[in-house]
Parts: sequence; C-alpha cells; structure tokens
Amino acid sequence: MQGNGYDLIEEIRRLKQERNAVILAHNYQTEDIQEIADFVGDSLGLSRKAAETDADVIVFCGVHFMGETAKIVNPSKTVVLPDLEAGCSLSDSCPAEDLAKFLEAHREKDYFVVAYINCSAGVKALSDVICTSGNALKIVARIPEGRNILFVPDQNLGAWVMEKTGRMMDLWEGSCYVHIEFTRQSIEKIQAAHPSAKVVAHPECTQAVRLLADEVCSTERMVDYCRESPEKEFIVVTESGMLHRLRKEVPGKTFIAGPTETCSCNDCRYMKKNTLQKLRDCLRDLSPEIRMDEGLRARAEVPIRRMLDWS
Repeated sequence: MQGNGYDLIEEIRRLKQERNAVILAHNYQTEDIQEIADFVGDSLGLSRKAAETDADVIVFCGVHFMGETAKIVNPSKTVVLPDLEAGCSLSDSCPAEDLAKFLEAHREKDYFVVAYINCSAGVKALSDVICTSGNALKIVARIPEGRNILFVPDQNLGAWVMEKTGRMMDLWEGSCYVHIEFTRQSIEKIQAAHPSAKVVAHPECTQAVRLLADEVCSTERMVDYCRESPEKEFIVVTESGMLHRLRKEVPGKTFIAGPTETCSCNDCRYMKKNTLQKLRDCLRDLSPEIRMDEGLRARAEVPIRRMLDWS
C-alpha cells in the first residue's frame, strides 16, 4: 500500500506497540483491517483470544456486542471499538427488557436460556449459557434432557441446531438481516452458473438456503472444510468479508460470493463501518471505549465462562 495508506498502517503499528494493544478482527471486516489484525476469526475464536490476552488494550474490529464480550471477560482492560455505531440487527432483535418480560411471563417453564453470542450484555446476563455458530451443537448437547430450552435471538441458527441435535427448543423470532437476504432462488441461480461448485452456507441462513448447501457451518469451519475438500470451487453463502480470509488461507481454489436477489454479494453495513482511519483514531485516543456496570458485567460473564468451559 502506497502513500497515505502506508503511513496509516505504520502509525497503527506504532500505536499498537506503544499502547501494548492487541487487534482482534472478525472474519467480516474489510481486507485491510484483516491484514493488520493480530488475530482474525469467528466469534468463538475471538472470544477465546480476548479471554487469554495479556495486552493492556483490546481493539475489537467487529460490532458492538463483540466489544462488550471482550470487556465482560477482561474487566480491568481497556476495550475500544473503531466505530461505536457498528451495531447488529440480530442483537437488536432481542432487547434485554423484552427477554426479561418474556421469561417472567413464562416462569412456569423454568427455561434454560441459550443465547447466541450475537446479543447484548443485558441478554447475556439473563442467560444460562452462551453459544456461537461454531459450538452451538456441542453446547446444546450438554444441557440435561427434560429441560425446557429457549434459544435466543437467532431463529434460523436455533432451527438448525434442532435439526442436527433433535432437541426441541423454543426459538426467539430474531434474525440477521445479512443472512436472510440470501434466497433459494438467488443460490440456485449461481449454482446454475457454477454447477461444479460446492455450496457452503452459514447456519444463520434460512432453511430454504441451508437445504441447498453441501456444508452448513460457522465461518471458522468454512476454512477447514474448503481446505480439506478435494473440490476447487465454492459458493460462499455468508457476509462477503469471509472471502478474503478463504482466498488467503486456501490458495489455489476459487471462492464465489453467494448472491442475493439484488446484488452479487452481501456486505454487513455495520461490520463495514470500521475503517483503517477509525482503527488508528481509537488506538490514538483510546476511544470509543466499551464501558458497563460492574454488576451487569459480572452476571454476563457467568454464561460466557460456562460456554468456554463447555467448548
């Protein structure tokens, strides 16, 4: 990278060293952020890195709930997010106050609440265990038989978990706006254009899309699946940022963005709010910083630690 872009990268590296910072980036971040990050991964992998780090400052290049998760397991560290407006439609679909009211109205069910990590600290604090798309099957399998399970907030991931485990669960009616943009028609159309390609889809997609996939899995598993497969061409049905990591870590194979009805790929407008300049600014200013009430943080930490123990 030349000119100002190169200078920006050098400044980020300098500030990272001065601050004793670690840069964590989700798979859906832009290519330039992925390239400068210390770790790139899915929610489970980054949760582990956040829990293990000895850095003084955690820069989380992702969305707000991810920064919150890092703060929950690192209360004494400074956690910053390049853009505080990087939210999540899935997290927003399950406000903590709505979940609290629902649980109170259904106290007789004595729900064991499984919360997908894509939720707020308030929802985590109301949950019994957290899961990610990478460990959801293992987490649900650990829950004693006979318990009533409420899975929040993603109904598509929850439905997939039910299909795979046979466990009945009540599902919160939430979804990721990015993944529900993929349709059966849009995937069948790209399959027709690439008949030899394998379809790899995220479980946040609808059942109609999942049924077309050769593999339904987390973004982390996508890397291993595509690396291990003898096939050379893959249609990747998740947020478009994942293609950069696949192309980097699985060279010599072709990766095609899963299209929607209206575009040839699918970007998350929240993930893409983060930029190199904002990354530099938050390292320089240590702002915007993730802060939360200690009581809330402590309650939210319990189900996260349970997830890490069960994983």
